[in-house]
Amino acid sequence: MPRFAANLSMMYGEHAFLDRFAAAAADGFDAVEYLFPYEVPAAEIATRLADHGLQQALFNAPPGDWAAGERGLACLPGRGEEFRSGVAKAIEYAQALRCPRIHLMAGLLPEGHDRASLRDIYVENLAWAAQQERGIDFLVEPINTRDIPGFFLNRQDHAHEIVQLVAAPNLKVQMDLYHCQIVEGDLAKKLEAYLPTGRIGHLQIAGVPERHEPDVGEVNYRYLFERIDALGYAGVIGAEYRPRGATSAGLGWFQPYKRTSRA
Repeated sequence: MPRFAANLSMMYGEHAFLDRFAAAAADGFDAVEYLFPYEVPAAEIATRLADHGLQQALFNAPPGDWAAGERGLACLPGRGEEFRSGVAKAIEYAQALRCPRIHLMAGLLPEGHDRASLRDIYVENLAWAAQQERGIDFLVEPINTRDIPGFFLNRQDHAHEIVQLVAAPNLKVQMDLYHCQIVEGDLAKKLEAYLPTGRIGHLQIAGVPERHEPDVGEVNYRYLFERIDALGYAGVIGAEYRPRGATSAGLGWFQPYKRTSRA
């Protein structure tokens, strides 16, 4: 049976951030993820995780100046020192939160550059990050061209090409089926192609096209969850969507999979 993590950056927005942990646990989640933890001391988050029996599944390394529109540093020329400092900070948080995965956002294509001209910088930065902590999986994620125009990484095949170039066992792909459907489609066949490779480190979902609950829109997620199970995926699936209303009221899709007890 699939296991899900509530994305606390998008879900439970009716609560203050630190109160979202209790809300997710009350609804039957036993894992959480979010974009960035850095505005809250790691010890405070660790306490909430422990108090509510939650696993921290994933968060992102610092992305640069998010408010100014930056969406990652890994591919950007001249930003290597900032990227490395951000990775070090993310590792500190991951160790404090016992989080096994960190997403390294690639970044936007700078003016005057194409993907080919940035590939070596990207590969070098990813290889360096993967060497810093072998006990953590570092992830790259293709993101659709509608939500983040100009993002360096958009396609599954490109992400897997990069991971194979780096050839680090703890560098993997974060496969968000929402982004994949918008850019490529053919989700069941993509899962069949990539899950058996061992290069998928995390899955995420949302309804397409509005990024609401996964039971709303054009994707038959119940069918895909069965395929994911049949393919032997044992990881967590992040529910990274924007609820149409109160989060708990929209969890009908989750009822067959919720955990009623925790070890």
